[in-house]
Amino acid sequence: MAERFFAPCPRGLEPGLQDELTALGASQVRQVPGGVAFAGDWPLAWAVNLESRLATRVLWQVAHGRYRGEQDIYKLAYGVTWAKWFTPEQTMRVYVTARRSPLKSLEFITLRIKDAVCDHFRAVRGARPSIDTANPDVRVHAFLTADEVMLYVDTSGEPLYKRGFKQAAVEAPLKENLAAGILRLTGWHPTEALLDPMCGSGTFLIEAVQIALDIAPGLGRRFAFEALKTCDEAAWRRIRRAAEGRRRHATGLPIFGSDSDAVQVKRARINLEAASLADMVRLEQAELTERTPPADEGVMVANPPYGVRIGETAELAEFYPKLGDALKARWAGWRCYFLSADPELPKLIRLKASKRTPLFNGALECRVFEYKMLAGSNRREKP
Repeated sequence: MAERFFAPCPRGLEPGLQDELTALGASQVRQVPGGVAFAGDWPLAWAVNLESRLATRVLWQVAHGRYRGEQDIYKLAYGVTWAKWFTPEQTMRVYVTARRSPLKSLEFITLRIKDAVCDHFRAVRGARPSIDTANPDVRVHAFLTADEVMLYVDTSGEPLYKRGFKQAAVEAPLKENLAAGILRLTGWHPTEALLDPMCGSGTFLIEAVQIALDIAPGLGRRFAFEALKTCDEAAWRRIRRAAEGRRRHATGLPIFGSDSDAVQVKRARINLEAASLADMVRLEQAELTERTPPADEGVMVANPPYGVRIGETAELAEFYPKLGDALKARWAGWRCYFLSADPELPKLIRLKASKRTPLFNGALECRVFEYKMLAGSNRREKP
């Protein structure tokens, strides 16, 4: 019998995640805002954790029922066979999210679910797991609608966008799964040149190299399912080895990164080295409005400042027109993509965006603006 799972992802990437899950062999795949539900066996869940570039985590549904009050939720949680999957020696934490729930306190619901799990363990094992809010062995997630509750065990642990190797962080970082999703939206193929001219800590660059070399994004980390009793260690090792053996080898890729800030270039280099990918990317310090293209055509992708990260509106009002002038002057033949939460960007950059794709960077609503730089064909957008 197939198990039921739910994989949350950044809002706007659901179609891409559905494609990933289908390609991995998932059945009953269904998009909802903020994620994709699917069915399959345990090896599929392990593979999704290892292979998905877009999912934030993989949640295993262990109970589903209707409720009118907190006691109904307690009864549902108490009846789940928790002791089949982990031990009282392992630590746990409960997370609750709700949409249109009539119940007043999510904190009280969290406490009741925790009590139900612990009471279940006391009844069947004579001992209860301890609570660890920082780094629990087992994460139990509950999701409430107006009259239904779903209980899940988190098979991932740390969010899947934590690939396991990044060392040098930057302020307001771009999550790895959002970066991978934006690369997917650009239609970039590894045979094309790719440039991130505002590379920051190198997130776009690392994701691009992993895609080009077919490196499973989860190879550098561990997962919560490895500590569950449902994990067949031999079968899991086979899945990992197959992914490791699939990695392509290359002497160099047409992937380029730059930043006007030498500190950011250093951070990108540190992270590329931590991922053992430093020799795959050509990095340099350069100002986007002044640099020349590294190839006759290709894909430019960037997460430029949009007020939230740098904050000075006057600086942006000066920068964006210069960016538009530089793109028109030197980047014919390139497809350029910018993630921005600033709806004024197209007006300031003074180019006609050929596409605007809504995405969420955390809780921040953004757009990916596409500019196809065809010589002589760009129209100024009316102010």
